[in-house]
Amino acid sequence: MKTQIFKFILLTLVIPLKSLALYAQDTRSQYPRFLSNSYIGVNMGYIDYRFSSLQVQPGFDAESIRIPHLAVQVLLLGHHFNKYLSAQISYTRPVNWVEYKNVNGDKTIHYVWMNVAGLTVKPRLPVMKKISVYGEGGLTIITRKGFSIGDKQVVKDANYASVLLGGGLEYHAKKNWDFKLSAIYSPPHSKEHQPHTVFYSTGFNYSMRPLSKERVLQNSGTGFIFPKNLIQIGYSTNHYSYAANDFVSKGAIPIFWGGEAEVAQGVSLHYLRNIFHGRKLFSLDWGTSLSFWRSKKNKDAFYTLSVFPLFRFTFLHTKPADIYFYYSVAGPTFISKKTIDDIHTGRRFTFQDLMGIGTFAGRNRHVNAEVRIGHYSNGNIFPQNEGVKIPLTFNLGYAF
Repeated sequence: MKTQIFKFILLTLVIPLKSLALYAQDTRSQYPRFLSNSYIGVNMGYIDYRFSSLQVQPGFDAESIRIPHLAVQVLLLGHHFNKYLSAQISYTRPVNWVEYKNVNGDKTIHYVWMNVAGLTVKPRLPVMKKISVYGEGGLTIITRKGFSIGDKQVVKDANYASVLLGGGLEYHAKKNWDFKLSAIYSPPHSKEHQPHTVFYSTGFNYSMRPLSKERVLQNSGTGFIFPKNLIQIGYSTNHYSYAANDFVSKGAIPIFWGGEAEVAQGVSLHYLRNIFHGRKLFSLDWGTSLSFWRSKKNKDAFYTLSVFPLFRFTFLHTKPADIYFYYSVAGPTFISKKTIDDIHTGRRFTFQDLMGIGTFAGRNRHVNAEVRIGHYSNGNIFPQNEGVKIPLTFNLGYAF
């Protein structure tokens, strides 16, 4: 009897202490503080912006103007400070661009594109257990890319700051999921001859709520290795053409981007730090990279310096190696040249995007190898945004 009591006491003490030790050892199995209670989201709906002959310069006349109304809004990152107040960064654009047809009888379709980048706060008021109403207000950057005929501008480019207002209704379906009906509004800008913009939409948010201790223990106690640090060196070459870039950017459902300016060769250095991992499949890294490039046409030399998030999906675990797919989007980047191969790509601020497949190999997963493609563009936050295409890149790395 005494032996059984002693075993019981021992187990009640040792198991919690062991669990706390595991919890303390691998903090990466819990969302990092800056992501906890943050969210991402997508909205789709109807956009109204009344483009007309008012945007056309004197001396030009369009036979007709077509205004597509389907649009999408991506909530790149939001954060819940509490249940009454949030803030978010959003990006809104139409699926198809405005068309000016047959200008001065040229029998051609000319496109005018625009987008709305927003930084807003969202006060929220719960009205029922699962339903809230909210307002929205803040700053927006409106970008419009016009067109020219010959050396004469027909619809001018525009890039200016304004206010963004809105509101909506949220249904809190589960702890992590909210569904919404919403509207945003940006006023007209007379100096730029820009009409007002209204976007009515429906969509969802996914919130990264803190994981329970039980879930954290499950994530950290699986025996799978998610290396904390990764140092890589990469070599890029167009020797194998740009087929991989074109396949994912020009197919029926594009999942990546191309670019008018093309890189022929490059070398790059990368450092990545893992900040979160799930039980088996998903992990999130923050990275930084320094890359040196040479363009295809004019052999222009330039460099880029980036910081970026990287989403890794390890879909195969085996004893000798793990294999993963990864995607990185919107990594803020400094690019040393604005004109590459006589193509004006925008300004010195741009974004880095990456997509590839790789492996961690060896008993402790120290050996790393990857193949990927890349892209630089400014996400249409500036009127000039031709993009830079990075061909196949082969990385070798050491993980620890």
